Amino acid sequence: MSDEQPSAGQKKASAAQSRADETGAGKERASKMQSRADRAAYPKHGL
Repeated sequence: MSDEQPSAGQKKASAAQSRADETGAGKERASKMQSRADRAAYPKHGL
């Protein structure tokens, strides 16, 4: 496993996803945020 840390965007998206999972609100928005953060991490971390 890599020693790389999640980016600020990934952390924010993860928090939004957690809130959406807990409350049921904003699931689509959180999912899109997570997807964008994951795509942005690909070039950074080579995922």
